Amino acid sequence: MNAVVATVAGTFAVDLDDGAVAPWDGELPSQPEPVLNLPRLVAAAAAGSTVVAVVATTPPLAVSHDGGLTWRASGRGLPEGRAVAIDPDDPDVVLYGARNRLYLSRDGGVFWTALPAELPEIVAVSF
Repeated sequence: MNAVVATVAGTFAVDLDDGAVAPWDGELPSQPEPVLNLPRLVAAAAAGSTVVAVVATTPPLAVSHDGGLTWRASGRGLPEGRAVAIDPDDPDVVLYGARNRLYLSRDGGVFWTALPAELPEIVAVSF
C-alpha cells in the first residue's frame, strides 16, 4: 500500500509496508476535506462514516465513526500534526503526518506505528 506525501521540498510516494520513499511526479490525489465545527482544527479527512480530525490539542486527533456525531480522542504520545488521510478502500487505515514523520494506524486510530522515513516538512498526505 502506498501513500503520497506533499512536503515543502516536493512530493513523495511512501510505501506504507516497508517505509521506502521515492520522488513522485504526479499530482497529490485530493479528497475534499470535510467541513467540521471543531475548535482548534488543523486538518481533517473522511471516508464513509469515519472522520479523523487533527486538532491543536493533546492528544492531537479526534476520531468519529458515525459521521461526526460523536468523537473520541486518539493519538496519545503523537507529536503535533499537520495532515491526515483515510484510505478510501479501508477506513480503518489512517495516515497521520506530523512535522516530518508519518504515523500509520490500521485499526481506526487506536494504535499507531511510526514509519522509519524522515521527510522534509509535511504539508499534506493522501492515499
